[in-house]
Amino acid sequence: MAIKQFNPYTASRRHMTVLSREDITKQKPERSLLAGRKKRTGGRNNYGRRTMRFIGGGHVRLLRIVDFKRDKIGIPGRVAAIEYDPNRSARLALIFYVDGEKRYIICPDQLHVGDTIMAGPEADIRPGNAKKFKDMPDGTLVHNIELEPGRGAKLVRSAGVSVRLNTAVRSLETEDGRITAVRTVSGERIPAGPVKASSPLCACPAASFASSCSSARRPSVLSATASTRTSRSARPARPAGWAARAVSAL
Repeated sequence: MAIKQFNPYTASRRHMTVLSREDITKQKPERSLLAGRKKRTGGRNNYGRRTMRFIGGGHVRLLRIVDFKRDKIGIPGRVAAIEYDPNRSARLALIFYVDGEKRYIICPDQLHVGDTIMAGPEADIRPGNAKKFKDMPDGTLVHNIELEPGRGAKLVRSAGVSVRLNTAVRSLETEDGRITAVRTVSGERIPAGPVKASSPLCACPAASFASSCSSARRPSVLSATASTRTSRSARPARPAGWAARAVSAL
């Protein structure tokens, strides 16, 4: 997803940038994957009173049903089209699976029409594939991170974002002594307990989308739902306990 710039033939055009649509291969959405219109407020609150000016009108935005769970394990699919989604900054990839089902996924960078993707432990570390955390090497750039197994991805879904997988070896009460964590762009490390993660490498330029997607169900001693932390330079005092010491050791 490239950024388009303009010649400064007026003062306002000098710094104007828009997203290029050259990567979009299909203009109309798949009808079977639509879920009605996105609700709009028109700048009114629940009493019908205008609380925000200059909001109203606009083009109709149809909701797309996006697969954030990536639960078609071991079933390959082909990228049929790259589409625009008015409800998010990233592009969508339309996938045709070999069993006849069609699904939308968040399209990572370096994923093109005709590519084959798959979710499962036997999938390669490539953009668009999905794997568990334990099946990915350290340093892998990931997106579409699930906080609870089976609930779908909640983190790292916007365009141009990705996090790096980090695994620290500690002698704690885990199955294999490994604590999985993801490292954000700010340097913050978030411990991931039962988490679905994304997979392959795909650091995308600004206004492009993040790495390929993967699913990981990792039974660990640390819960990812409770790991919303501030940056390392301004971290609040932690409660005493082995769990807090384990987090600080990452």
